[in-house]
Amino acid sequence: MEIRQNNSKSLAERIKSRMPYIMIFLGVLGPGIITAIVDNDAGGITTYSLAGSNFGYALLWVMIPVVILLIIVQEMCARLGVVTGKGLADLIRENFSIKTTFIIMILLILVNIANTISEFAGIAAAGEIFGVSRYIALPIAGIFVWWLVLKGSYKSVEKVFFMSCIFFISYIIAGFMTHPPWGAVSKEIIRPSFTFEKTYLIMIIGLIGTSISPWMQFYQQASIVEKGVKKKDYIYSKIDVIIGCIVAMVIAFFIVVATSATLFKSGIRIDTASDAARALIPLAGKYAGYLFAFGLLNASLFAASVLPLSTAYSVSEAFGWELGVNRKYGEAKQFYLLYGGMIVAGVLFVFIPNISLISLMYFSQVLNGILLPIIIIFMLKLINNKDLVGEYKNSRLYNIVAWSASIVIMAVAVVALFSVFI
Repeated sequence: MEIRQNNSKSLAERIKSRMPYIMIFLGVLGPGIITAIVDNDAGGITTYSLAGSNFGYALLWVMIPVVILLIIVQEMCARLGVVTGKGLADLIRENFSIKTTFIIMILLILVNIANTISEFAGIAAAGEIFGVSRYIALPIAGIFVWWLVLKGSYKSVEKVFFMSCIFFISYIIAGFMTHPPWGAVSKEIIRPSFTFEKTYLIMIIGLIGTSISPWMQFYQQASIVEKGVKKKDYIYSKIDVIIGCIVAMVIAFFIVVATSATLFKSGIRIDTASDAARALIPLAGKYAGYLFAFGLLNASLFAASVLPLSTAYSVSEAFGWELGVNRKYGEAKQFYLLYGGMIVAGVLFVFIPNISLISLMYFSQVLNGILLPIIIIFMLKLINNKDLVGEYKNSRLYNIVAWSASIVIMAVAVVALFSVFI
């Protein structure tokens, strides 16, 4: 009896001694998880749904190398933010020419406007599944995301974003509700099939491109800086990134599984994530379909908040304007005007009749493919600058892995561009 009490006391003491580290981790937690999960936006969900409905479980193996690439890129970004205390756009402006910074910002604005429009298109489509007209859903959504940032502090905004992350579990539940053959799923992951068929290769490109987007690096680094994460807490920021990337890929995995087990099995072809939600209702039951639609609504609303915020952070940093959710409107007018302008553009564009939103989504992914390798090259130059980051620069092994990953992404971008013209 005495031994049992001593063991219990020893365990309690060990837990108590680790409490400060747990509290530090919880304080740092946020930028990595939010950035990775929000990338499962309307365009991402559409891409994963198309992968499942068109190829079944055959592309599940791609999730493993994609999550490795994602962790590498986002970890370097987190390290730059923690060590320098500056955002990525700020570092590019200080270490490269103003002309270079200007060109990158123009490309980033174009990419993010296209992506923001696709998010509001996702909100409209999901709302209509639940019987709400886009003419009602879009203005309400636009006002909400504008009010959230205008009236909130960084802590309050982050709490809302964390709540949005939790609702992504709807895709995991929907995946189980479709009752997939787990034996076949496991086989495709452990012993993947491969073909050089053009549509198969293009879909692999799409999966990589939609999982690693240029806005992610700018937003994550800016939010780390605004949160005030210090060098001594870098390890916790790294864990935050790794957890976020893995969770994001788990969600993507279940979207592919859900659409494979239903749409692919039934030979149904779709164009958008909302098509997938509607098709799931008769195949997997209305609750599975509505969960999928709810996930789309949550993801689109979440991304419609973060993408304009990422743009406002990046452009304000690049041109030395005051920025941050913690600042009032009068202190950072350009920052808030940029944020509001992106939201207004996204809402109004979706109201245009007969516009091809599918083409717009594809166009945004091509722009992502053009910009992403450029951003990664700048990041590698910055993270290997010993005068800038000191002992936190990449090791030789990490550089080999990072450059190899970058070359893969660049190759993906070239193939994506080539596929547009053939």
